[in-house]
Amino acid sequence: MAQWAQMKQLIPYLPTQALNELYPNSFPMDVRCYLANWIEEQRWEDFDLEKVEQEPQALSLLDQITSYLLSLAQQNPNVVERMRLQHISRSMSMMRSQPLKLVLTVRDVLRKERDLLSRTSAQIPPHFPPSPAQDPISVGPSTRDVDLLVLKVLEIQNCRQQIHQLQEELNWERQNYESIQGTLQQASTNGMDTGISEVTKLQNNIKQHEYNGQVIAKKRVQLLQDAVSSLESCQSRLISRIKAWRWEQHQATIGHPFDDNLSPMQTWCEQLLGVNGKLRQEVMLAGEPIPELQDRLGLLLQTLIQSSLVVDKQPPQVIKTQSKFSTTVRANKLHFENVGELINNTAILEHNTSSKSTCATFRNMSIKKIKRADRKGSESVTEEKFALYFTTEISITGCDIPYRIQMISVPVVVIVHGSQDNNALATIIWDCAFSEPDRIPFVVPERVPWKQMCMTLNSKFMSEVGTQRCLDNYNQHFLAQKIFDKPDIAGDYSNMLVSWAQFSKEVLPGRPFTFWQWFDGVIELTKKHLKSYWSDGLIFGFIGKQHLHLILKDRPNGTFLLRFSDSEIGGITIAYVAPSENGGQKIQNIQPSTKRDLEIRSLGDRIRDIDFITHVYPDLPKNDVFRKYYTGKSVHPPTRARRSEKEHGGEAVVLFKSNLLKVHINRLARALGRSAAAGMKSNASVP
Repeated sequence: MAQWAQMKQLIPYLPTQALNELYPNSFPMDVRCYLANWIEEQRWEDFDLEKVEQEPQALSLLDQITSYLLSLAQQNPNVVERMRLQHISRSMSMMRSQPLKLVLTVRDVLRKERDLLSRTSAQIPPHFPPSPAQDPISVGPSTRDVDLLVLKVLEIQNCRQQIHQLQEELNWERQNYESIQGTLQQASTNGMDTGISEVTKLQNNIKQHEYNGQVIAKKRVQLLQDAVSSLESCQSRLISRIKAWRWEQHQATIGHPFDDNLSPMQTWCEQLLGVNGKLRQEVMLAGEPIPELQDRLGLLLQTLIQSSLVVDKQPPQVIKTQSKFSTTVRANKLHFENVGELINNTAILEHNTSSKSTCATFRNMSIKKIKRADRKGSESVTEEKFALYFTTEISITGCDIPYRIQMISVPVVVIVHGSQDNNALATIIWDCAFSEPDRIPFVVPERVPWKQMCMTLNSKFMSEVGTQRCLDNYNQHFLAQKIFDKPDIAGDYSNMLVSWAQFSKEVLPGRPFTFWQWFDGVIELTKKHLKSYWSDGLIFGFIGKQHLHLILKDRPNGTFLLRFSDSEIGGITIAYVAPSENGGQKIQNIQPSTKRDLEIRSLGDRIRDIDFITHVYPDLPKNDVFRKYYTGKSVHPPTRARRSEKEHGGEAVVLFKSNLLKVHINRLARALGRSAAAGMKSNASVP
């Protein structure tokens, strides 16, 4: 279902006309969505309209589609969705006279999807891996679903009341019959023949009441079975939504969208708990015990309670020992080895009437002691993952035994020094980006395709910087070149595998830092000093030297662009076209500006200070583009480039200095000189 998973990310950005052309009436998007996995497993490319002998095979595929749709409709508790699925199934059944036409339509749809994805893979906003909540089958129950359940319960209660009323009437009729029968026996003894018609009437009434009671009782049992089945389906979808919420919370670390509002799911839990209680009561009040329904309802109750515990406020994923933190748990079975000692690790579940929530808040929790695992080879403490293990017991009215519930937090890395923070964060990012739902903690792949890594970097960059501008094709290509150490401009890196070591353990060739350390430095610099420049598209960003020379080689002198430093963590440099000694042109790179530099003087003011850069690539006057970023006064006389060049990490770098700085240094020297002279005079006067 990989292709459909990608299409779901693209569909929100496609115009309605394009969607209508992509998914015709003969093969609507609903079918593509509901049967995505099965569709992508079939061999649609084998079919040809000219091969009439393929019709039986095509007809078999059509029958499978309609059968699956009907099955989904029967399982769907939502009346609207059920009716729609049935309608689609009937519509597709009408294609039985032309089954080859349908299968070729499916084939063409899949082809168009692949073509669309290949053309827009780098232009669309960041890709977020599919979560269970994005599929119609796993979406939590709607208000309509719960309303239908409540109506079924009311109908069951009404049946019980009817049975009770019929029983009262039956008792009354039987009492009358016994009374009249006694009178008839006495009359018969006296030779009288009266009241036969009245007795017959009472007998008929009794039989009718007994029959009606049996019909309603049978209907009530059937309604109970239907209601329990609907509750199972509704609860299953709610639990899927809770799991999806946990998964989205887990992936929010790398910038994926996450709505932390638990109120809708809390309301659904309360409603389903209420329905369960009423159904258990109705089963107990049935004339005969129904152990099957009692067991199913008991299991549903246990599953609902054990699935409804979530960690609302997660602990920080990088924790320094002895540091305090807080976390909140709201009201599976897991087993873990206890490897740490926590302080303030108990709290009471309290019910908040205003928010209608029951939660326990752990305030000032801290790690007192941690037991490290034996490490092998080059493993570091920052690669070791832990989790907080929460347990509680909940007692439900009407249940004899309390329910014991367990839940773990998201993975955390425990460090002892701030210098380990960056590497620990890399461990968390790899885990959040590439782990699978319902995995065995804390299993993650050792290698992942570059396209997945690229999406993660894009997502993390955008979320941390707080921008809507994503990394474009050029940026992504350069990042691939850097992590794979392949400076060639051409090449598709999408399916190349990136290892954990390449991401965060091995230093980049010729550099003293890893890929993640370098990329994280760019994020920090952009977030704190360059967010507006980046969002306005004024920073080209990640670009290699070969590509840089390619796009600047035919530009006039003074044309420049802003790029992140390739040789320094957290630096931005200006690459510009300058005249060479032989009358030609050359590409120069001004020494990177770091966070400390930009705190002293902003990037906009630095650009204004440099008189030999005049136009932003491709040909925009710099003063028109950067004017809104000019803050202080310009440095006068203008900044001059030092003509001596040096190699800076393999780059030709031009150092520039400010005459204003020179003036300050001269003033300081004169002041120091005067102080030294005063000291000499003072010393000379001492006897």
